[in-house]
Formats: sequence, structure tokens, C-alpha cells
Amino acid sequence: MSESSPSVHIERLLRPNRIRQHALDELRDHLGRTPRSLPSRHFYDDRGAALFDAITRLDVYYPTRAEAGLLADVADRVAESVRADELVELGPGSGGKTRLLLDAMRRAGGGRRYVPIDVSEAFVRQVAENLLADDPTLEIHGMVADFVVDLGHLPPAERRLVAFLGGTIGNLDPDDDGVAFLRRLRTVLDDDDRLLLGTDLIKSAPIIEAAYNDAEGVTAAFNRNILSVINTRFDANFRPEAYRHHAFYEPEHRRIEMHLRPIAPQSVRVGALGLDFTLAAGEPLRTEISTKFDRPRVERLLTSAGFALTDWFTDAEARFALSLARPLRA
Repeated sequence: MSESSPSVHIERLLRPNRIRQHALDELRDHLGRTPRSLPSRHFYDDRGAALFDAITRLDVYYPTRAEAGLLADVADRVAESVRADELVELGPGSGGKTRLLLDAMRRAGGGRRYVPIDVSEAFVRQVAENLLADDPTLEIHGMVADFVVDLGHLPPAERRLVAFLGGTIGNLDPDDDGVAFLRRLRTVLDDDDRLLLGTDLIKSAPIIEAAYNDAEGVTAAFNRNILSVINTRFDANFRPEAYRHHAFYEPEHRRIEMHLRPIAPQSVRVGALGLDFTLAAGEPLRTEISTKFDRPRVERLLTSAGFALTDWFTDAEARFALSLARPLRA
């Protein structure tokens, strides 16, 4: 199903029944793991999105500012190198980074079409409206889709730049889900297409941990909010106030892990799954991982997925990296 206006075409690939069944299967899988976990996509109801926006403005939370500043510095170099007609953004942000890329692509003679891909139709439409307000000539082909599985439906393009920013690749295990995802992306790209990948870099544990343990408690509220979302979406009875936020750097896998830990034993029912279980006091319920990278680790990830690193950019303090990569010939 699709819908068009003179400058905007919205393609809906997700169906409510499919979305619901996928979410149920995913939640059952996560709750069956050791430690139990929750899919991090459920952070983002309206309150969760507002809390995350507040997180990005905290002094201790460096990734968003570091990436935006870096992108402002290198966008023209990326655009000149790629000379793409189309920007595909996997999980679009609020629009600031998108504008930087599109403006640079326009200066390089391209950037005529923008393809945002997100599971939320409302968010795709909001991004489209915001960008069109600044540039009514921009063509937008929005896709209401799961970019992990629906990449095969990208519209035809002569040359595209695919942006996967925000360090989101770090939320996927780089040796498993991360490389599998990038391999699927490689299968739908032509040799002239390019990938722009954002990755948070390895640095001292206190700096990383501070970004996820702000003194104001915004991240703790964000973390606990996932329980309220699970309650609403899946008829569960989590008591968010009964859980303590716990975020720590795990050096073996070089990643942040965010957990919720019950203050006292909890009996939990997830009605939509017909599932009952107990959590002991202090037992971890993992809500997110955020892997940190260095250049060799990014290169291994890209090579394993069928890409070659062509350009590597970091901010002056080496907090964040943007990697430009080309598909390897089969």
C-alpha cells in the first residue's frame, strides 16, 4: 500500500498483524534468554522519545553532539566523494543530521531524493514535513518498514548513499546480528552505492559510564519507561518503580550494558504471551547493549559483511567515528 502527494510518496510495507506477531515472537525470545532481556525498540513510546531527546542534551551524553559536529565537518567531503542522487536513512533522527547530508549532497550536484525508513508512519511523515518546509523541491519516498528485514524494497536509484547513524549498529551484537544485518544491506546495493556508518568509539570506562548514568536521573527514567511500554503493549504487570537502573561498561565485549534490577523479588505476567516468571532481587533484566568500536573492529565488521572501508573520520577528541564504505565486488 502506498500514498502519494506531489513531493512525498509514503510506502507502507508493514501490516498490523505482521508487526504484532513479530513483536510477540521477539519478546518471547528475549525473555527466554539468560539473562532475561527486553527488545530495546520498546523504549520509544512518546514519553520514551521525549526522555531520549532530553538525554541527548545532557552534558555527560557526548555521542549525539560528537556525531553532529563531526558530520558538519565532513559532510561536503562525503558528498563530493559519493556524488549520490539519493540519501537513504535507516531509522531517521530528528532531521538535523539529515539536513547536513542533504545540503552537502545538493552542493555536490545530487541529493534529489530522500528515503527515510522507520516502523513509525507518524515519524516518517514528520521528518518529511520538516524537510519539505526548508526545501519544497526535495523528493521524498518514505518507507514505513522494518529496515532490518525490508531492505529489498528500496526504490530504484542511480547512485545512493545509505546512512546508518547514531551508533545504532552498536545495539546489535557486531559478531552476530550486526554483521548479518550489514550483509543483508550489501545484497541490495550496487557497486556505486556507499554506506555511511556512525560508531561510538572505545574510550575510558568512566567517560562511557557517565554518559549512561547521569546525576539528573534522566537515563534511569528512560530505562524504567520500557517496563511501562511493555505493560501497555503486551498486557504485562511490571512495576517500574520496583526496579533500579544499572548501566556499566563490560570490558570483555567492549560495550555498555543497561539493566534493570528488581529491588525485591518480582512476580511478572505477560498476558499477551501467556507467560509467568519470577525475578529475584537484583536479578538483571537487560534492556540494551551499546558496543564501542575502534577502527580495526569497524573494518572487521565491514569486511565480514561484504564492504570495504574507504574513508575514516573522527572528531578531534576521538569520541565518535563516521566510516564511508563501498560494497565489495562479489
